[in-house]
Amino acid sequence: MPDLRRRKTLIWGISLLAPTLTAMTNTVLAATPAAPQELRSTLPAAHLLGSGPMRFFGLRVYEARLWALPDFEPAQYARQPFALELIYDRKLEGEAIAERSIAEMRRVGSFSEQQAHQWLLLMTKAFPDVLAQDRLLGLTDGAGDVRFFHNGRETARIQDAEYARLFFGIWLSEQTSAPGLRAALLSKR
Repeated sequence: MPDLRRRKTLIWGISLLAPTLTAMTNTVLAATPAAPQELRSTLPAAHLLGSGPMRFFGLRVYEARLWALPDFEPAQYARQPFALELIYDRKLEGEAIAERSIAEMRRVGSFSEQQAHQWLLLMTKAFPDVLAQDRLLGLTDGAGDVRFFHNGRETARIQDAEYARLFFGIWLSEQTSAPGLRAALLSKR
């Protein structure tokens, strides 16, 4: 009789824990986002290396996610395939995103005004106006080929290793204006 009572108590205890464990498991699974489709088709072995918010004067602008191969080396970011995904929290004009990108790229390295103008034209095409929850994704092959996507649709492509190094250096270079975000992006390395 005592064994039967123990079993009933154990079963009762497990039945109380099951919903809690299920909720905890679902929370953990939901916390790890799936790789975007445009990334799964071009870099299927990539996994989420890290993520973090970008804030401007305390306001959250977007959530950045770095998708890379398991052996990703931050010091050699310009020579490796990866994707940087930005999920916006607010409405922004594409032209403003492009102009800010040029300013941030200048922190990483120098380039001519003519080059800045060419890259600005490219990024104005690549970055449409965004709304809250829109996604922009930049994908590089590590050899200078960069493709941009807006909500899964390709918007632009450029073959320029120097552009790739400077653009992705906005987030991954040691000269970034957002060292906390860089650390968060590289946190699972």
